[in-house]
Amino acid sequence: MPEVSDDVRTSTMPIGYRLVPPPGWDMIPLRDGAAEAVKRIVDRGVSQLSEEIPKDEVVKARLELMKRLNKAVQQARKADGLTLYLPVERIHGTLIAASIVVSEALTGPGTGTGSGQVVAHLLADGAGSEPVSVDGADGVRVDKTVAADPEREVEHSSRRIDYVLPVPESSVAQWVTVCFSTIADGNPHSEFAEVLVELFDAVMTTFRWSYS
Repeated sequence: MPEVSDDVRTSTMPIGYRLVPPPGWDMIPLRDGAAEAVKRIVDRGVSQLSEEIPKDEVVKARLELMKRLNKAVQQARKADGLTLYLPVERIHGTLIAASIVVSEALTGPGTGTGSGQVVAHLLADGAGSEPVSVDGADGVRVDKTVAADPEREVEHSSRRIDYVLPVPESSVAQWVTVCFSTIADGNPHSEFAEVLVELFDAVMTTFRWSYS
């Protein structure tokens, strides 16, 4: 179970969180155990391949999947990620291009500032922001489109939904962000993209702080 940092805990603040991912998704912890989780996902994916596929193609598939997962892990770690969730089962033969990253921002928005002031600032920051309450934490939901950026190896524009939540009872301004990102079917605002966004919002109704 992902945990918040020891140096900002109080006796009444959460020690971590729980989140129920969509069916067909798997979790990769980003601080410890990432390599083991990647290997488990790769092994399971390869085991589901048809026995008729030539052995050299199976090896290529294993290496490609390993490369893709390791790249996703590296990108999530750059965002101070705690946990990465990825779809690992195909739907109608297609693997959805999407991810959920839970990150801890110890020096993020609100250091030395009340959470209410930070929420008000975030709400005023863009048309895609709206207030949300998740398991007792009053935060902000941000809906935006991120443009393609080939120089940063971002080949497609994507739809991104961020939930920015203050950690209850933290002794300093500690925040957790839950970020959903998808390129959907190539159009960030297509009907398929909207379905995936609705799925993520449903997932966020399962978010709970852990106290013991």
